[in-house]
Parts: sequence; structure tokens; C-alpha cells
Amino acid sequence: MSNVKTGIRVFDAMTTKPICVQEHYTAEECAKMMKKFSVGSILVKDGKVVHGIITEQDMVYKVVAKNRNPKEVLAREIMVTNLFTVTPDKDIYDAMLMMRNNDIRHLPVVDDDKFVGFLTMKDILKIEPQLFELLVEKIRLREEDTKPLREESGLCESCGNFSDSLLEIDGMKKCPECR
Repeated sequence: MSNVKTGIRVFDAMTTKPICVQEHYTAEECAKMMKKFSVGSILVKDGKVVHGIITEQDMVYKVVAKNRNPKEVLAREIMVTNLFTVTPDKDIYDAMLMMRNNDIRHLPVVDDDKFVGFLTMKDILKIEPQLFELLVEKIRLREEDTKPLREESGLCESCGNFSDSLLEIDGMKKCPECR
């Protein structure tokens, strides 16, 4: 996809009242808030200052997978604090690229060092669905690196012979002899 501008600003797509919690909330309280409002992330604030973000992934990796008690883990312990941010005047395409390049799906929106909103992948896709291609490509590439090799039957795309053990190598299905 070329460097195309959509003409739609982050301001046009962002949420102006995202769900927020304080740093002393427990992981359980955060999870209940996320469920109540059907959101995949929650901002952690102190007054009007955003200090971090907690996503569903943080809950799984930092609480559940580590067998920690969600009633005892505090938001400040699991929040991500090195936040990427975007300004409200940026084109949503630029925001999408930032998300893709940094493997994130949520961006706090900041104007003159003041938090003014929150932009998620869902917000962008509601307005500009064709940007979905960028997301799909990123996910596909990431999954290719982690998927186990799978043998198939068919014609080898290198020599043309039939094989019961074709593997995809460099984008081509190859038999054992051609690998």
C-alpha cells in the first residue's frame, strides 16, 4: 500500500471519553470495567494525566499466565507505561502505520502534552475499512513466523512431481528432493 492520506484526521475517529481507572485499581476491577464497557483496553490515569494502558493481552500475559491473583495485582504493576501517542491533527493512515510498525492497537491522543482522546484499531476500521489490509498483512506475517511447517500432498511447484510431503519454502510448495 503506498503512502496514501485518507483525509480523515485522528480527531474524527478517536474516542473522547475512553474508559479509565486509577493506578490503585486491581486487575480484577480493571477486567470487570473492560467487560462492562466491552473494551479491549483501559487507560490508567492519575487525575487528568495518563500514566499507562492495560490491554487484554496484558491481563493474559501478566496476570493469568503467571498465575497471579487478580484481586491482589494492581493496575500500576501491569500497565504499559512507554506509550506511543498521536496528535489529533494526524491522518488516520499515519496513526495506522504507527500502530502497525510498533505492533500496537491503541494510541492515546495528545495535544500540547494534554490527553484529549484515545484511538483504537476498531475506531480506524469503522471509518476506513480498507486500512484493514495493513492489519491483516501484519498479522499474516507475524503468524507465518510462528506456525509449524505443515506437509501437504500435491504437485511440487519446483519439479512438478507428485509428493505426499510438500512443504512451503520461500512461498513455493516443494517436495523433499527440491527443498
